Amino acid sequence: MLGYLARRLAMTIPTLLLVAVGVFALVRLIPGDPVQVMLGDAADPAQAAQLRAQLGLDQPIPVQFMHWIAKLATGDFGHSITNNLEVLPLILDRFQVSAVIVLVAVAAAACIAVPAGLVAAWKQNSLLDLSVVGGATLLLSIPSFWLGLLLLLLFGLKLKWLPVIGYVPFAENFWQAATFIVLPIATLTMVEIGVLTRMARAASIEVLRLEYVTHARAKGVPEWRVLARHVLPNAFAPTWTLIGLVLGHLLGGIAVIETVFTLPGLGRLLVDSIFARDYPVVQGCLLFTAVIYVVVNLIVDLCYPLFDPRVTVA
Repeated sequence: MLGYLARRLAMTIPTLLLVAVGVFALVRLIPGDPVQVMLGDAADPAQAAQLRAQLGLDQPIPVQFMHWIAKLATGDFGHSITNNLEVLPLILDRFQVSAVIVLVAVAAAACIAVPAGLVAAWKQNSLLDLSVVGGATLLLSIPSFWLGLLLLLLFGLKLKWLPVIGYVPFAENFWQAATFIVLPIATLTMVEIGVLTRMARAASIEVLRLEYVTHARAKGVPEWRVLARHVLPNAFAPTWTLIGLVLGHLLGGIAVIETVFTLPGLGRLLVDSIFARDYPVVQGCLLFTAVIYVVVNLIVDLCYPLFDPRVTVA
């Protein structure tokens, strides 16, 4: 286990280095000058040159990259150009908001989608199966921002059960904070239920056709035990892979959901930083997202043996 973990961690180094090169190059391709954005159109050329030298933007691109990598090696992501805050604490603070919503939403979606997909596969081509597939397809077809707006209209404006805009940190008031994230979690859960249900159903159908399932049924094993002990563990691995991909993708930022519900998450930080040409924050957010993606997929790989004994990590 430790050897496998060490090899996987070693493999992440070149991956993250390539990501760093790509991130740095992409950020420099963004049109616009951050110094011009900070100083405005009436900026004095001498003042702009002084600020550009202060930020290190007057150096050649390779020198800027090596300087950035050297600082990253010490855990220093730099300071924001727009507000002079340290980038890493800023990212971690925003990431907490996104992480709570994503983890709760994906866990809820998995708890609903996996049993629904299993039952739909068990009752394949029945009215129940058609209902589950139809519901999953409908949820897949609805854009997340439109679904979020509908929930805001119903529960925020019509019924007035939940707040429409704003955010309160959990450290200040737990219950009030919970009311602000109910609708984002519900929106994200409904969106992810569609794709996870279809994957769980497809994987369960494949397993239900295998001979050992037929053998278990021929021995008179109750149907619920066949599903729980023989079908679900073997059908869950593909769904678990998809859950890992979804988690890695969503933890990198749910900018649309955060914009609709005015949440100060990582996605909004990235979008705002792009508009402000805040190079250190944009680079930090993109690199942090890549690290999260790698870590989530590593955890997913390490968990495979828990669901499928045939898989080893030696």
